[in-house]
Amino acid sequence: MSTIKLQETETGTWNRVKNTMARRTEGRAVVLLLLVVAVIAVQQPIVFDAYGVSLARVALVGLVALGLTLVVLQGELDLSVGSTLALTGVIVASIPNLGLGVAVGLLVGLLIGALNAFLIVIVGVNSFIATLGTLFALRGLAFVLSDGRPVPVTDIDSALAFGRALLGPLTPRVIIFILLFAVLHFFISRMRAGREFYAVGGNRQAAIDAGIPVKLRLFAAFMLCGFVAALAGVINTLELTAADPTAGSSVLLASFAAVIIGGNLLNGGRGSLVGTMIGAFALGLMQVGLTFAGTPREVQDILIGGILLVAITTEPNNLRALSGRLQRLTRGKAPAQA
Repeated sequence: MSTIKLQETETGTWNRVKNTMARRTEGRAVVLLLLVVAVIAVQQPIVFDAYGVSLARVALVGLVALGLTLVVLQGELDLSVGSTLALTGVIVASIPNLGLGVAVGLLVGLLIGALNAFLIVIVGVNSFIATLGTLFALRGLAFVLSDGRPVPVTDIDSALAFGRALLGPLTPRVIIFILLFAVLHFFISRMRAGREFYAVGGNRQAAIDAGIPVKLRLFAAFMLCGFVAALAGVINTLELTAADPTAGSSVLLASFAAVIIGGNLLNGGRGSLVGTMIGAFALGLMQVGLTFAGTPREVQDILIGGILLVAITTEPNNLRALSGRLQRLTRGKAPAQA
């Protein structure tokens, strides 16, 4: 009897493990991170010594990706995060009073998020089209305000102080990234309002029927996304002591790839910030390794784009849909051949 009970216990434990793993969505991010670490260990081990540079890149990509995840969980997109980062940086550097510049920059991020939400939720524009429009508008505004050139920060001493490590290799950028991850993870996993993000993405009509304030949740997601992108722009400008109007061009692709590789479904309703963080580490380390290897930025974008395509096409729902199509094609050809 004891042997039977032991076997039943082991079977039950194994089933719980399988069920837990089936609910997790971070598998591809973990695989990519392991591959990146293995390749870097062989080809560019200096990346692990330059942990300050590596952590800074991971934090920049990760910050934008965290905000973007909140929107994707509800089945929407925000393509304007890179331009928001660039415009915010230009605004911060253009205002002589650094504290006022940071405050204005963060407020602009909130307003951009509110504008995107208004176009999507109230006007009814598709999120891809709406945020594509704001992407180009904000990018153009950043170039106009900066005259197409980097804008140095007036208060250089404060900016340099911000870039110094506070705890070991941890700079304020990395610490803010970790704290923001902890806060947002607690919000979407433990708080009712955050858990409702999943409900809105999973089945919007059912969420409306259940009394969930869908429009309010969408506004909150886009405004948080804009705020976090602006925060990344502020941090990037302070660490570089200058704002670059082209700063967000590569961040958008890398952060979006981190979200998708992290297992967040484009249709919404499923995903996690844990997966996004793992994806950000994988993409950030890969970018640093490629940069140390002398790989041009354009080639890096090609590689990240290829990884993004693989992540999208290997998403379980897409694979099941592809398998179903292949089965239907096979069944359709069989009678014809007979």
